[in-house]
This record gives sequence, structure tokens and C-alpha cells, in this order.
Amino acid sequence: MNNLVWRNIGRLALLLAVQVLILNQVYLGGYVMPMLYVLFVLMLPTGMKRIPLLLTAFGVGLTMDVMNNALGFHSLACTVVAMLRIWFADRILTRGEPVVINRPSIYSVTPQHFIFYLVLMLGAFYLVLYGVELFGSRGLWGVVWASVCSTVATALLAVLYQLVFLKRETT
Repeated sequence: MNNLVWRNIGRLALLLAVQVLILNQVYLGGYVMPMLYVLFVLMLPTGMKRIPLLLTAFGVGLTMDVMNNALGFHSLACTVVAMLRIWFADRILTRGEPVVINRPSIYSVTPQHFIFYLVLMLGAFYLVLYGVELFGSRGLWGVVWASVCSTVATALLAVLYQLVFLKRETT
């Protein structure tokens, strides 16, 4: 296997460990629940084929479902994000250019484009996750409010993660 595959496996292991050991214990006021592991799906190469991308996202979500004793909520949300990512990564990150970004990050594209992409994808993730998990108990506005709060918290953690753990790419 090449170096890119090993880096992605290491990134997945790190993000899952941080999620399970630290972030699953954080639940502020019932509205903020950071899910940093989704960053793995968002940072996969932009040239990845659709079926492997969807299967990878489903597998990551299924892993979180098993670890959280959930009923497929994470699998559904990760798969939906992967489907949306196919369209949005092309339009936001590469802006229609036929280039492949091996590791979409705040360093590999302009920061404002990456943050817009990150917030958009995290918002979709949380709307799906909370929509199927909390809609009956909180109603529409509770789901929207929890999605907004969690999106902001996770986006801040994701940018912090990238600033701390990723090196600036040289071209």
C-alpha cells in the first residue's frame, strides 16, 4: 500500500480514538456534541471513486454506531455526507478544475473555501444525525438548534486539529 493509504488509516485511528475516548464524554447542555471523526470522510482525496467513498463513509459510521450502541444513525449521516461531498468537493474545493487534492485541508485549499466546505458538510451531517435521532423528542427547532451548536463546535475543533496535526504543504 502506498503512503497516502497509510496516512489515511493513521488519521482514522487517531480521530476514532479521540472521538471515543474524549469527545463522546462531552455533551454540553444537550445541544453541543462534537463529532470530530467526520473529518476523516471530509479529508479523503477528492479524486476517490464514488463506491469506495460511500463504502468507506458507511464503514466509519458503522464503527461509531457499534462503539456508541446506536441504531445506524452515524452510518446514515456519514453516508449522506459522503454523497453530498461528491458534489460539493468538486464545486467548492477544486472549483470545477480537474485536479485531485490528496488531503483536503485548510492548507491545501484556501482557508475560506475549506471552512465553507467544512461547515456545510458538518451542518448536513448534524441535520441528518439529529433529524433521525432527536426529532421526536425535540421537534424541528430543537434539531436545528442542536445542529447549529454542534456544527460550530466541531468546525472549531476540526480547524484546531488541522492547525496542530497537519503540516503546511509545499508546492
